[in-house]
Formats: sequence, structure tokens, C-alpha cells
Amino acid sequence: MPLTFRKSFQLLPGVRLNINRRSWSITTGGKRGPRHTHGSTGRRTTSVDLPGPFGWRRTRSARRR
Repeated sequence: MPLTFRKSFQLLPGVRLNINRRSWSITTGGKRGPRHTHGSTGRRTTSVDLPGPFGWRRTRSARRR
């Protein structure tokens, strides 16, 4: 079984710093309403939890030049 590393720190209310072995990301937003995540690799994700077992997520990757 491989070892993994993942850690999350709350910087301010509604702002989290997420760190793993290869990258880091900043997440803004809370449990209610939309959450926006911006990663060090250029990936941007917006997600919303909807009532019941539903949710919505949109992910955009960085453009390669």
C-alpha cells in the first residue's frame, strides 16, 4: 500500500490551503454556496452541493502553450 500525504489548513474563515505531495491549492467558500478551488498546476474547480445526494462540479485545466 503506497503512502500518501495530504494536509489542509484553515487560513481564514472560508479560506483553506490544501497541500499534497505534488501540489497545493487554495479553496474559498464554505459548506453552503459555491466553492472555488485554484491549484498550483493551473486547475480551477467550481463546485456546489445541492439538496439530497446531488452536486455540481465544473473543472477547467490550464491552457498549455
